[in-house]
Amino acid sequence: MSKERVGVYICHCGSNIAGTVAVEEVSQWAAGLPNVVVSRDYKFMCSSLGQELVEKDIKELGLTRVVVAACSPHMHERTFRATCERAGLNPFLFEMANIRELDSWATDDRVAATQKAKAMVSAAIRRVIHHQPLQLLPVTINPNTLVVGGGVAGITAALEIANAGYHVYLVEREPSIGGHMAQLDKTFPTLDCSACILTPKMVDVAQNKNITLLSWSEVEAVEGYVGNFTVTVRKKARYVNEEKCTGCGICIEKCPKKVVDEVFEAGLGYRKAIYRPFPQAVPKYPVIDTASCIFFQRGKCKACQMFCPTEAIDFEQQDQILKLEVGNIILATGYDTFDPRRIPQYGYGRLANVFTSLEFERMVNAAGPTGGRIVLRDGVTTPKSVAIIHCVGSRDKNYNEHCSRVCCMYSLKFSHLLHERLPDAQVYEFYIDIRATAKRYEEFYHRILEEGTRFIRGRVAEVTDAARLPGEEGKLIVQYEDTLIGKQRRLPVDMVILSVGMEARRDSREVAQIFGLGCEYNGFFIERHPKLDPVNTMTEGIQIAGACQGPMAIPEAVAQGAAAAARVLSLISQGTVMMEPVRAHINAEKCSGCRICNDLCPYNAIVFHEDRKVSEVITALCQGCGACVAACPSAAITGAHFTDEQVMAQIEGMLWDMQPRIAVTATGAE
Repeated sequence: MSKERVGVYICHCGSNIAGTVAVEEVSQWAAGLPNVVVSRDYKFMCSSLGQELVEKDIKELGLTRVVVAACSPHMHERTFRATCERAGLNPFLFEMANIRELDSWATDDRVAATQKAKAMVSAAIRRVIHHQPLQLLPVTINPNTLVVGGGVAGITAALEIANAGYHVYLVEREPSIGGHMAQLDKTFPTLDCSACILTPKMVDVAQNKNITLLSWSEVEAVEGYVGNFTVTVRKKARYVNEEKCTGCGICIEKCPKKVVDEVFEAGLGYRKAIYRPFPQAVPKYPVIDTASCIFFQRGKCKACQMFCPTEAIDFEQQDQILKLEVGNIILATGYDTFDPRRIPQYGYGRLANVFTSLEFERMVNAAGPTGGRIVLRDGVTTPKSVAIIHCVGSRDKNYNEHCSRVCCMYSLKFSHLLHERLPDAQVYEFYIDIRATAKRYEEFYHRILEEGTRFIRGRVAEVTDAARLPGEEGKLIVQYEDTLIGKQRRLPVDMVILSVGMEARRDSREVAQIFGLGCEYNGFFIERHPKLDPVNTMTEGIQIAGACQGPMAIPEAVAQGAAAAARVLSLISQGTVMMEPVRAHINAEKCSGCRICNDLCPYNAIVFHEDRKVSEVITALCQGCGACVAACPSAAITGAHFTDEQVMAQIEGMLWDMQPRIAVTATGAE
């Protein structure tokens, strides 16, 4: 038997564990296992008193190994490692058994849960005996930071870091920063002008000497690790020399080609083939849309070049490939709006006067295609009745189960704007329930009630133009169930606004692969912990902020941008951080040079030496995922803290309750 002295600590976690697992029984049972010197149970092991209990036992009882059976290691493994270290024990001589998420929360069967807890504790004890002391790896932090995404979250993060005196590369795939917020008219619940809030921040970005703004650019590859990332960025050709361009706009004025603006104006307005997305765009330089430009399509025109007073138009300009060295990365790539064509019964794209919420935002915007006038598709007629349909593409198992969080409030805002600009119009809101949960939201809801909006509780079944009754000619017919009175009804209106929800960006999974992140089933990026670590990711040195993590309103996106910046500044201020030593290692004598591990490594952390015909792990790049360890046919790769000996011991411990049955079966008694 090993001479190791193991301390075992079982947490009640209030009633989270103790409500299903007989914690005291598990503790008493564990006390009789080999190598266990002390076994205790405590109400909250993660509390200061619980940690002090472990520290005291390590010092007084000479413990050489510690096992804590509690909640997820993602939440408190670092907590207890730090506890061991304070008591003078190497932090990697600790093992945690997750008897909450993997046991007590998985069943209501108290007997089965208690048996499983015993198995998991036995496995942890067997495993921890084979642990080896490991040392953290020091890594120097490059003070430069990459922020991907120029919406309000990315802008906030970039300014926070830049104002602290550190350099930021802000990469935005569109010609201008600003994101979706730049398209909005007013913001709820205060009804501030969106542009008035945002554009000063955009100008601050352009003028900040610590920010290198790379708009019309995309990240193509990311290599490296926390503190030392090498990022490949493609800066797409604008066909405009930024050093010569003054942003005068003559080229835009003289361009003869107009096309529908499907992006910024949501298809309601037009732009030129050479364009700025909107007048306050940052940077101010226009970009040529080669798919629309007469010269690129037919080899003729060049009107923009002929009239440019500074000779800034350059049709020979090529994409640039930039290599950026940064220490940290913040992803703030935003969201897409739901395409209501996926719900054909609402008639969008088929019925002229069915609009999306983003189209209505552009319509009511004073700088929009209609100059702020609310009109039907003919551009002339003013609607006398408007239906606003909530939860289009949200809270629906057929499309997105999640609530998009902003739809109720921007729908209420639309009602206010309709009453403000069309005082005689009737406004109807079709809702499932009103979610007005943030500061001053409920007051805003009551304000809209007082303004005369008619709220109808029920999901709309269909929007048609099939008039059947007198007075319905030329109208849109909203067919719905009023759930408050339990009746099917139909309502003729002039305009329908679909309050579309928020979705993950269409290429979020591809982006996640580039940055080594995980995505949820709906495409949003996964945070390290939804409550305790909402901006960090499982990849050290990469943070997420804003609606790329999930639907959220502007204040939340701003807060997350600032939080991600604070995380980055904390790492930069340390200068050197310590990385987990859980890394793979290749025994060159056993390596056959098959290169299976090279192709399998998701972090490109394994190189092949042609001269020696063996592979080698670059320790700093390795994230300890274990894919190479499992795949190596020669068993030449070992994973620190996850050796074969440790894993097999854990499996043997897990099967402790199977041993009597196996023995009985072997004697033929069954």
